[in-house]
Formats: sequence, C-alpha cells, structure tokens
Amino acid sequence: MSNPILNDRFMETEGVVGGQIMTVNGTLDKTFLLFLCALLPAAYTWQLAGTDQGNMLTMVGAIAGFVIAMIVAFTRNKYLTPVYAVCEGLFLGGISAMFNAAYPGIVIQAVLGTFAAMFTMLGLYRIGAIKCTDKFRSVIFTATISIAVLYLIQWIGSFFHYSIPAIFGAGTIGIGFSVLVVAIAALNLILDFDFIEKGSQAMLPKDYEWYGAFGLMVTLVWLYIEILRLLAKLRDR
Repeated sequence: MSNPILNDRFMETEGVVGGQIMTVNGTLDKTFLLFLCALLPAAYTWQLAGTDQGNMLTMVGAIAGFVIAMIVAFTRNKYLTPVYAVCEGLFLGGISAMFNAAYPGIVIQAVLGTFAAMFTMLGLYRIGAIKCTDKFRSVIFTATISIAVLYLIQWIGSFFHYSIPAIFGAGTIGIGFSVLVVAIAALNLILDFDFIEKGSQAMLPKDYEWYGAFGLMVTLVWLYIEILRLLAKLRDR
C-alpha cells in the first residue's frame, strides 16, 4: 500500500561530499524507467486475460511484487526496484483486464483518475496548500496502516467465507469507504513528494533516487487499484 521506505529516518543519512547527489529530476527519470519496466509485462498479461497462464502470471506478479517491495523497504536494495516494477506490471495488466471485461472502459477512467489525483496533489503541495508536517505524516501513516489491517482481516476471512459487512459492498457505506481509501492513497503522494524534495535538499546519495521512485510507484499503483474498485462499485449501483 503505502511506501514504508520514505520516512524521516532516511534524512539522517549524511549528505554526499564530492560525489553525486540525489536530485528531483533524477528521481523523476528513474520513476519513468520503472513505469517502462512495468509497461511491457502489463501489456503481456492483458493479452492473456482469462487464460490459465494469464491468471497464474497475475497471481505470481501480485505475490512476488509484495515480497520484493518488503525486501526493498527494509534492505534499500536499489537493484530490486526494476524487478518490483516488472512484477507489478504482470499484476496490473491481468487485474486491469479482468476489471475491463466486467466493466468496459473502466481502466482508462481509472488511469485518468490516477493521473488527475497525482497532479492535483502535486499542485497542492507546490503551492503549500498541504504541508507535510509531523502531525500530517502521523495521521496518514496511521490511516494507511488501519486500512491495511482491514484488508488483511478481509483476506483472512475470505478463507472462511466471511466478509466485513457493508464496507466492501456497493452500497452507500461501501462507496463511502472506497472514497476515503482513495483520498488516503492520494494524500500518501504528499509524503512521496516531501521525501523527494527534502532528500534533494539534504544532498542524499544518488542511490536514494531509486528509493524515491520506488515509493512513488508503490503509491500510484495502490491509488490506481483503489480507483478501479471505487469505479466498479459505482457501476454496480
């Protein structure tokens, strides 16, 4: 869900003296490279939608992507970030095709919604309308963890044919919950932007550009999936 590697403890790293440093443009370049790494696998699983191979690759991408994301978060291994992008591409292509088959046109709407949310948050951050204070960071982190716990409970409950009432349905409460989750996911982008900007100002080592790109991609993938879910609920009404 959110990006666990982008937090203030990384700002404790000493800046580079006489070496290459992290920059905003360098981070954006690496973010673009990660999305290119995800694009081809996504197109491949999209074409295989509905087949056993496609379903298998989608599941493998989801599981492997989660595992690799955790490894990157705790080890800061920059070489695994492209691997994470490839895995997410496999997952996104398959899941997007499934949603699009059930709700034609929903994918393009979700993509547009994701970019609209990203640029809106960037604009609000740049003009100072939303400031990434310690309190803001704490609230968003707590909300994100709470959502993760709810999803975990729902996932475990599914093995016992149990579902959390209302919030995962297409009723008013379910749609309201999805709107809240989309908002929290979008606000996580503020944390990403703040890390990238402060990391550049603190002259962190250039490798940190990969961590900034990774964190941004994690948030955008989560935001996209949540927008898909919200749009699907709206279609089901």
